[in-house]
Amino acid sequence: VQLVESGGGVVQAGGSLRLSCATSGHTFNWYAMGWFRQAPGKDREFVAVISRSGDNTLYADSVKGRFTISRDNAKNTVHLQMYSLKHEEKAAYFCAADDYLVLHTTDTEYQYWGQGTQVTVSS
Repeated sequence: VQLVESGGGVVQAGGSLRLSCATSGHTFNWYAMGWFRQAPGKDREFVAVISRSGDNTLYADSVKGRFTISRDNAKNTVHLQMYSLKHEEKAAYFCAADDYLVLHTTDTEYQYWGQGTQVTVSS
């Protein structure tokens, strides 16, 4: 199973970015897909997760109303649309795949991970 993130970059505070995660090597719609982030010196934290069908989502409280997770099962991709980015959200963003039915918010529950894409938010 391979997960490859893209779409990171440098954006001013208040700006937007759309991250993508392309997957291969597995049946995409068997997996819930999550996004996590890790800032330097900090633990990896949950951002959002979407169910296999795309019907259900969960978000970290800190991103609710600003971030949207979506998936395209025909293209084996998952996206994270981020609006109103804050300086403190500068981090490496990772997508992950989980073959369990329950939507997990803990990184240890995910079986497969991408290498991450860097998001830098300038103030």
